[in-house]
Amino acid sequence: MRVVVALGGNALLRRGQKLTDENQRANVGVACDVLAPIAMEHDLVISHGNGPQVGLLALQADAYEEVPAAPLDVLGAETQGMIGYLVEQEMGNRLPFEKPLATLLTMIEVDPEDPAFKNPTKPIGPFYDQDAAEELELSKGWEFTAADDSFRRVVPSPRPTRIFELNQISWMLERGAVVICAGGGGIPTMYESERKLVGVEAVIDKDHATGLLASGLGADFFIMATDTDAVYIDWGKPGQRAIARAHPDALMELSDEFPAGSMGPKVAAACEFASATGSGAAIGGLADIGGMFEGTEGTVVTTDQTGIKYRD
Repeated sequence: MRVVVALGGNALLRRGQKLTDENQRANVGVACDVLAPIAMEHDLVISHGNGPQVGLLALQADAYEEVPAAPLDVLGAETQGMIGYLVEQEMGNRLPFEKPLATLLTMIEVDPEDPAFKNPTKPIGPFYDQDAAEELELSKGWEFTAADDSFRRVVPSPRPTRIFELNQISWMLERGAVVICAGGGGIPTMYESERKLVGVEAVIDKDHATGLLASGLGADFFIMATDTDAVYIDWGKPGQRAIARAHPDALMELSDEFPAGSMGPKVAAACEFASATGSGAAIGGLADIGGMFEGTEGTVVTTDQTGIKYRD
């Protein structure tokens, strides 16, 4: 089987944790504990989020006033190398020495006319209280969204349309490599006049990008690991219910239940992949990747399911 797994940025750095190498490595290790057995039996592609990491890099770059801050596409490339290194090393510590591993900088094309550029929804960076968010909004022109009892910066998140390195990824898989790619949704790029490729001030949603990757690679299963154990309806309310299995059409009928900046893209990516390919997708917790692969944990989205089945 060919398996594609997306590791959420908030799963690699959980709410309340400081963005230290030690915390990130520990969370990566949890993922690699369950990914390594899959890699020994199947083709494996790993992508990852970068919301907390790219947001902090943007904040650090903006604090150094001697030179202009680096744009988000360059910062996205930095996070691909940084997080990819951690994933590659931790996977290597769990796999035989001869198992090849590769981290690939991945550019992804977006449409310059995408309406997302006028409606930023992608949360990046740390969490702020209201006073700090308002100060940054005035001083830097950043936009913010409420996240429970705090606030996070939001940036445009255009839809991915093409993965430039798809052939290279396929080439490495055919030679037995575990490939870490499309990190942070890929490096956002677009064509200007005379076919000039340029970077874009945006962060592509990694779930949509990884769904496009999974479809392009002909994946048999697509897993999204996040900081919740399943997809819920009435999330945060006394009557919240976890979804065990769902047909993609039935799940999309509940799309208003899922916030645009968090669970919404995951649900949409899972449903689009399952509908387009007939293969399964799953959404759940970082430590439950193995169970999602077996179909016993998380929320499994498949055309084999009629309607929606909730957990008991």
